[in-house]
Amino acid sequence: MTMVTLKWLPLLVFGLLVLLAGGLGWIDGEKVSISRAGRDVVVGAVNDPELVASEVHVAINNHTARRSLGYLSCGTGNSIDDCWRCDPQWHRNRKRLADCGIGFGRNAVGGRDGRYYAVTDPGDDDPVNPRPGTLRHAVIQEEPLWIVFKRDMVITLKEELIMNSFKTIDGRGANVHIANGACITIQFVTNIIIHGLHIHDCKPTGNAMVRSSPSHYGWRTMADGDGVSIFGSSHIWVDHCSLSNCADGLIDAIMGSTAITISNNYFTHHNEVMLLGHSDSYVRDKSMQVTIAFNHFGEGLIQRMPRCRHGYFHVVNNDYTHWEMYAIGGSADPTINSQGNRYLAPADPFAKEVTKRVDTDASEWKSWNWRSEGDLLLNGAYFTPSGAGASASYSRASSLGAKSSSMVASITSEAGVLQCRRNAHC
Repeated sequence: MTMVTLKWLPLLVFGLLVLLAGGLGWIDGEKVSISRAGRDVVVGAVNDPELVASEVHVAINNHTARRSLGYLSCGTGNSIDDCWRCDPQWHRNRKRLADCGIGFGRNAVGGRDGRYYAVTDPGDDDPVNPRPGTLRHAVIQEEPLWIVFKRDMVITLKEELIMNSFKTIDGRGANVHIANGACITIQFVTNIIIHGLHIHDCKPTGNAMVRSSPSHYGWRTMADGDGVSIFGSSHIWVDHCSLSNCADGLIDAIMGSTAITISNNYFTHHNEVMLLGHSDSYVRDKSMQVTIAFNHFGEGLIQRMPRCRHGYFHVVNNDYTHWEMYAIGGSADPTINSQGNRYLAPADPFAKEVTKRVDTDASEWKSWNWRSEGDLLLNGAYFTPSGAGASASYSRASSLGAKSSSMVASITSEAGVLQCRRNAHC
């Protein structure tokens, strides 16, 4: 009897582990918080951000364990990329990307649960009645869609591309530019993934009719000319895009938006890079939670990487190689948790400070919770902390475990649009 028991013991243990893993998979602190969110102002913000951090720690540890077994031999330490890029059949398993998110926007599923839609036509002749096969026709549909591109194309939009919920725009395998016209608007929707696009030279447009769904179109006033404008939306993930030279911001999130991750992007040649928060008086933004991870802030940038108002901002493992005025700014008492970043100050002796409190007296901002932990400060760069130094004060601005700043160069080395080819590692 003892021999039989020992023989089956490994299988019994394995079965128990599988059951436990499956059970844990259903435990989602955010879903619980959303189910109670009838009392909350903003749906999408998590009540226990430390749970987000612990989940990401588990994910990072799992990646490390699998690499040691040889399953992810191309692993880089970038937990998002190590989740999907090592698969040479990535083009057959595109939707796996939706399970690789980290940070506050990690639950953005985009169009994972829908069909594929192939964009074949780069045109945008009629924003009210878009032709099937165009990007605009794809993004306004009511159903979840995973949108891909049949070939390389430059899409010059006549008016804002107004997205409907549960959409992924996946540029992998094609060279796709949204440029020289209007750009992307994410307004009052949820679950959007934007991946692998060149977004640049966006211009103000508007005072025109634009369709936002198969059953609705309406008058749009003038838009600012943002690359990606996030307005009153949640569960948004912008990953591996290259953004530059837009009329206003490269990525702006305002008006109660939350549950956002901005990762693996390459930002260049722009003044006001990223605005997070509508205005100092718009208190609904106090529920804003944004993760900014693994990005490269490169040449020709001046300020706002990001510029925050209300809310909680986790700035982790980014590479800041250029700024002319400052890197991280804020007003209205945001909590900013800067961890494991590399800050290379410019030569200008008057622009060495990473941080800027915008139009606020020191007597007021000295209580704001801004901290630098494990950051690498080079060429005279310095971060001016304020508020509480204890880690507990930053729990609502924690969304993943930071890696050492010494790893930032490798983690961000392929930020921006990837060169992906079928039947090869991306």
